[in-house]
Amino acid sequence: MLKEACVENFTNVPGVIARGAKRIELCDNLTVGGTTPSVGVIKITTDYCSDKDVPVIVILRPRGGDFVYSILEKAIMMRDLEEIISLHSHGIAVGALTAANELDKPFLEEIAKLAIDNGIELAFHMAFDHIPEGKQKDALLWLGEIGFTRILTHGGPTENTIFDNAAHIAELAKISPGMTIMPGGGITKDNLADLEKVLGFTEVHGTRIV
Repeated sequence: MLKEACVENFTNVPGVIARGAKRIELCDNLTVGGTTPSVGVIKITTDYCSDKDVPVIVILRPRGGDFVYSILEKAIMMRDLEEIISLHSHGIAVGALTAANELDKPFLEEIAKLAIDNGIELAFHMAFDHIPEGKQKDALLWLGEIGFTRILTHGGPTENTIFDNAAHIAELAKISPGMTIMPGGGITKDNLADLEKVLGFTEVHGTRIV
């Protein structure tokens, strides 16, 4: 199983790799769910992790709060994406929605084209959990069509435990064999073995996963 450690800044990167993390999601400001880190943090982290053969996924998010972005925020995100690409990150984790909590398809297509043209991975983060459950199947399939290969999900409301949401995560995993469904949110090294008993998965995400 691949353990993706969600890490704020570079400080904890060496430690989580030493404890078994095989991929890093790099963020700043985890108190608001993570925002795009600075160029310096991305550079030092990608250089360090390259030597360890550990991929770095950088969150593309200009602020905390919702996932409905203004024109200027989208411009910021596209400029940040250019920097992320230039610093040789392995991929990005991103999410963008409309005011109706549906996929912001034009913007996501713009992001996907730039990312794919430059050979970096696309993961859709937990903004996915804000999409109405009845529309998640179509959203998942569409994301796969434009090049996303992984979805990070808690499987339902954040007030529920990951165990409460396990059945829905399992259903999502059946929709598209080419899309990796990566559970996250409330998973730790202490409850991971119990989760494996009720939910089959190949990748897992968390701030305390190792």
